[in-house]
Amino acid sequence: MDSALASEQAVYLPGTVRTAVKLLVVGHFAVGKTTFVGSLSEIRPLRTEETMTQAGAEVDDLAGTERKTTTTVAMDFGRLTLSDSLVLYLFGAPGQHRFTRLWKDMTQGALGALVLADTRRLEQSFPVMAVLEERGLPYAVAVNRFEGSPVFAEEEIREALDLLPETPLVICDARNRISSTRALIALVQYLQSLHTRTPQE
Repeated sequence: MDSALASEQAVYLPGTVRTAVKLLVVGHFAVGKTTFVGSLSEIRPLRTEETMTQAGAEVDDLAGTERKTTTTVAMDFGRLTLSDSLVLYLFGAPGQHRFTRLWKDMTQGALGALVLADTRRLEQSFPVMAVLEERGLPYAVAVNRFEGSPVFAEEEIREALDLLPETPLVICDARNRISSTRALIALVQYLQSLHTRTPQE
């Protein structure tokens, strides 16, 4: 999938930009992170996808993703300009557990993270959320709706993922720019609420 706004004019940032915000897009293997970043990025996203090999199939759980032929081996990178002075940089982390050290490095300087989840494999979200909690990085959860995946009520998903009441939970389609935008807005609004919250005396 090409970037959301494929034009030469979108490559360069306006000289008026003064603030850059780093956000992570994380989740387990084959949950749609590359697709999500690509659906939002105004530039052609940087991708580090490689063809999956038989050796990788022995360590990566391909259940439900049998048609997947490539995987991210470093990161995805996209950009979204919100105003004349503000730009978001989106960093998509690889999903395999063996990249945990890279996940931790990528949290440096990030304001928050969006965790993509799949109702067919909710339990695989726990290691990802554990890294974010260990690093003290706030996050929202977006359930990426796959064709044929089971549908649960929000309360059931929230309970299954053991989310705090204040943690945002949204349903999205990572292929759709509008849907992805709504998920990103949920994260940004949550981060804004954390930064404007008055400390308790």
